[in-house]
Amino acid sequence: MNKIKFIFLTLVVLFSFSLNVNSKPVPASFADLAEKLMPSVVNISTTTTVVTNTNPFPFQFPPGSPFEDMFKEFGTPQERQSAALGSGFIIDEKGIVVTNNHVIQDADDIIVRVNGDQEFKAKVLGADPLMDIAVLQLETEEKFIPVAFGDSDNARIGDWVLAIGNPFGLGGTVTAGIISARNRSIGLSRYEDFIQTDASINSGNSGGPLFDMKGNVIGINTAILGRNGSIGIGFSIPSNSAQTVIKQLIEFGETKRGWLGVRIQDVTKEIAEVEKLDKARGALVASVAENSPSEKAGIKPGDIILEFNGEKINQMKELPAIVARTEVGKKVEVRIWREKKEIVKNVILGRLETSDDFKISKNQENQKQNNEEIIESLRIAVRLLTKEDIKNRNLPNQTTGLVITKIANNSPLANSIELNSIIVEAQKKKIRSAEDLRNITKDVLNSNQKTVLLAIYNNQNQRRYIGVKLD
Repeated sequence: MNKIKFIFLTLVVLFSFSLNVNSKPVPASFADLAEKLMPSVVNISTTTTVVTNTNPFPFQFPPGSPFEDMFKEFGTPQERQSAALGSGFIIDEKGIVVTNNHVIQDADDIIVRVNGDQEFKAKVLGADPLMDIAVLQLETEEKFIPVAFGDSDNARIGDWVLAIGNPFGLGGTVTAGIISARNRSIGLSRYEDFIQTDASINSGNSGGPLFDMKGNVIGINTAILGRNGSIGIGFSIPSNSAQTVIKQLIEFGETKRGWLGVRIQDVTKEIAEVEKLDKARGALVASVAENSPSEKAGIKPGDIILEFNGEKINQMKELPAIVARTEVGKKVEVRIWREKKEIVKNVILGRLETSDDFKISKNQENQKQNNEEIIESLRIAVRLLTKEDIKNRNLPNQTTGLVITKIANNSPLANSIELNSIIVEAQKKKIRSAEDLRNITKDVLNSNQKTVLLAIYNNQNQRRYIGVKLD
């Protein structure tokens, strides 16, 4: 009995020791760290000229009135100055400052305040709206105290962090908290992989640094939830993602992101089942841009990208960020899943900023319905794709398929597809008639699989794959 007690007490002591070794102590105070870092954090104020027209008439036209546009040119142009506040941090003793692009966007004048009392004019070295980062140069010969970047990949949920900034124009303000979550996406910018923190971040903190307990920058504070101030949910751009962009902005004044030339989508369980993939992972290639690096390398629609340049792709959203930070012109190895086996393609990356993918897609005209046919298994009505459709929607000349004109409420496609989408393939076979689609879905219903893989063009003319369970 005594032996059992001894063993039990020994295990308790060892477990407690293990917890103490692996856990980090709660800081007694942030004062020393804050004092060290404050001289490197700056307050940014900008002025922007806004031109407006004053109404020359003693009355207002109703909204939408044709007279509103007719007489607006008679208004007297007036200029006013709009001011904005933000934060930033110094990364080089020569006065190079990092902040958010939205802090300085369209600014006529940028004033940076250092140590609360020194003011300097600044010019923009480069800005990137896609990641919301800007780099400034202070116009002075003075030397400054820079801060260093840390490794944001090592930041863990629950780690202590410190935010310093210029909330509501109050000047250097320090708040502390923990990392609440990683890999957040909130629809704010094109490339998102935010660190979420509960360190209090308010209006005016934008562009300020998020520090770890070693005093290294692991994030750039960018966004908050809550219109009236902090509610304990703030978002920061991870330092590892930001550094590549910052280096390019300093060196070139612009970004040079890698470009693969594919449109991708998530790999669902249904698609993984059809493709005999072990689980839903990777990025499914919905379409390949003409003359793109992917087309030249032999990547095809329907391929599933599992690995890019040695990095595994677990979720679709990971691929664009990995490609973007890869050097333009670099030859990379891409592992893909095709015809139920893994193959390798070598791709020489292009540059996103000079590609057609970088342009905003045009709105497309709605298509007229004619000669509808019913596909009973999918509970939809379709018509043949015409040459006029191909021309109006700017599709590849050899495209064949069916335009969806009606979708029943109980259709298996009801929640995954829109009217006027075009079905071009089923089970990787081209669709040239309604009868083609009927025969393929009939074969699927008679098999044990019950899932059909459709390739479609949606209303934005993006080629996508959809796995549909038939019943």
